Amino acid sequence: MTAIPEDQEKNYEIFLDCLSTALIEKISQPQAKPKRRTKPKSKKPTSTPPQTKSANPDPETEADTDLTSADDLADFAGYIATTTFHSLPSDLKTLDYYLWTRSPSLQTTYTLPFTGTSIPPLPTLDPAIADSLSTYSITREPTQGINEFLAPILTHYLSLITKPPPAPRATLKEATGCEICERNYIPLSYHHLIPRFVHSKAVKRGWHKEEDLQNVAWLCGACHRFVHRFAGHEELARRYYTVELLMEDEGVRRWAEWVGRLRWKGR
Repeated sequence: MTAIPEDQEKNYEIFLDCLSTALIEKISQPQAKPKRRTKPKSKKPTSTPPQTKSANPDPETEADTDLTSADDLADFAGYIATTTFHSLPSDLKTLDYYLWTRSPSLQTTYTLPFTGTSIPPLPTLDPAIADSLSTYSITREPTQGINEFLAPILTHYLSLITKPPPAPRATLKEATGCEICERNYIPLSYHHLIPRFVHSKAVKRGWHKEEDLQNVAWLCGACHRFVHRFAGHEELARRYYTVELLMEDEGVRRWAEWVGRLRWKGR
């Protein structure tokens, strides 16, 4: 199986999660079994040979049993996801929120929600995928073929990869304290690790990808002001665009050690 290119790995992981969730939901649904026809009781007792396992078991029964194993299900989901992802149109493999908002043509081409008749064409999809899904009773022709199975998966996938990034305020709950001095008892504010004043330049000159522009660090007021005194906008964008890079500087570490000893004075 061809490896997933690095620039597509993030989208592939999202697609794998969407497809795995759909598989789990399908497999966990109880399947209705046809009622057996009962034969009238014979007056004469008859002896029947003990039943033995068929040399050619029913593939649907065997498949359902096999996929109850977590490892088997993971392998099956990985196979289906990887093969299907390779067959997607190239723009869906690398699409993100920023490309989506700048491309009205893509928004017209990929109108959500997808249906079995409106999903993107997958001419290179291996026919073995449809056979595998049918064998494991994931799809049931003629009511649901592979297109009907993939439609909600692709709808969910596209909605996730084109979702706007969270506002910095939404990430505050993840902060346990100032990311420089580590004080956790004072108010925090967000610091754009790539200053907004140089966002256009950072993308145009290839310093950063557009999806990285909203990366923030949560800092106390003292550390926030210190960072902007420590380096200018361009230097922050080019050399100190993560907290780890900031903390590699000896001057920043000395500041963090000093300010970390400060405490609010009682009133």
